[in-house]
Amino acid sequence: MPRVIITVPDQTPQPYRFLLDRQAVQLGRGSDNDIAINCASVSVHHAVMERIEGGYQIRDLDSTNGSKLDGARMPIIPLRDGLSVKLGDVSFDFSLSDEEKEALSSEKPPTESEINKEDPDTVKPKKPVKKPVKRGYVPSETKDSAQGALMIVVFAILAALAFFIGLSIRHEKDTGQSLIKSIMDKGKTTAAESVPAPSSPEGATPAEGQK
Repeated sequence: MPRVIITVPDQTPQPYRFLLDRQAVQLGRGSDNDIAINCASVSVHHAVMERIEGGYQIRDLDSTNGSKLDGARMPIIPLRDGLSVKLGDVSFDFSLSDEEKEALSSEKPPTESEINKEDPDTVKPKKPVKKPVKRGYVPSETKDSAQGALMIVVFAILAALAFFIGLSIRHEKDTGQSLIKSIMDKGKTTAAESVPAPSSPEGATPAEGQK
């Protein structure tokens, strides 16, 4: 259990012990504090010892005479084994057993220097995280390109249709006949012209009456 010794000038030091899971211990001159300190230099609610990850700290509660470490007034003082803090004129001595120091050190995350000390041969490389691919999912870039190609095709079809309609209207005004009928008639004429006329057999003589 963490040990705290409170020493008021001209009085016998008072030791206190707390379990590691104790989250807060309030100190001050008032009787409602967890540790009541009978000293005029200590405020009614002077400071609080707080449990943090990997240890403890003293947080000053805007006291009149402050909480000091090596003569310097500090709002928050991290506590370590063997540290002595001044609450006003009162000494606050903090100590931990070896088992408690080991338990608290296991709560702290490893520092960068400790990580760099690891053997690179024993450190496993991190595997890249593969993002899950949803079935039926099409990337937005592919969708955009497909939509663009479709729009071009539709525009080309509409442009060709408009050109044909305009050409048909002009042809009908000029000739009085629809463009489609003219194309069909021209096709029939071309097909008829391409059929060869029948020829007489070789060596045939004209019939009597045609001489």
